[in-house]
Amino acid sequence: MSTVTEWALRPALPDDVEAIAELRAVVMRPDLERLGRYDEHRVRQRLRDAYAPEHTSVVEAGGAFAGCVTLRPAEHGWWLENFLLSPGLQGRGIGSAVLHGLLARADAERATVRLNVLRGSAARRLYERHGFALEREDPIDVFLVRGPAGRPVTEGLAARTYRMGGAT
Repeated sequence: MSTVTEWALRPALPDDVEAIAELRAVVMRPDLERLGRYDEHRVRQRLRDAYAPEHTSVVEAGGAFAGCVTLRPAEHGWWLENFLLSPGLQGRGIGSAVLHGLLARADAERATVRLNVLRGSAARRLYERHGFALEREDPIDVFLVRGPAGRPVTEGLAARTYRMGGAT
């Protein structure tokens, strides 16, 4: 599969919500069906209910909507969510490039980044290649964490080590 080099991030707008909700339904459907959790309405409504354009960037490839990513402020760092890329563009390096840029920003701010993926999701491999490690898991979700500059975050130590963006 060829790589796509022409892509850009732009700030999300309130009007982007339906395109993002639809992409979420398409991208998450196989994993949600595998887990017996797919609900055609709920998968879109959860995105609509939590949509925060002020923390979301839209990925454009070739000048067209291709995906999105949300990076919300969270206790002791950031929470990465709704990292979605059109299936036809997956595996071409866009997701890695977007994630690399977000993590460079987190590293500059010495921020810990957390996220969750569905059990069995191929996305987990992308995150692990970029320094994320298992924090915990439940029957549906796998929670991953990455410390600043890819350093591991250990349970109990995370709050002390990265509070206020610096070591304590």
